[in-house]
Amino acid sequence: MRKFKVKVYKKGLIAIPAEVRKKLGIHEGLQLELVVENDGSIRLVVPKNLKNAFGIDGDKALEVAKLIKSSRRAEIEAEVRS
Repeated sequence: MRKFKVKVYKKGLIAIPAEVRKKLGIHEGLQLELVVENDGSIRLVVPKNLKNAFGIDGDKALEVAKLIKSSRRAEIEAEVRS
């Protein structure tokens, strides 16, 4: 576990260190989940989906997944017809 100090700016904005953003695939426009624990601690949760799992290459990963899905669908249809 690593700790980082962050500053709270106007309107409650905080900056997540670049090292953390890169490691977790956090990018502009991504919606994080903020969880306030009973003990007063705060957790930021990065959503788990294919695009975020691949970070900067997320769009390319989604394209590959769509190609695999359509290819598999064609294989299944061919099996059903035969």
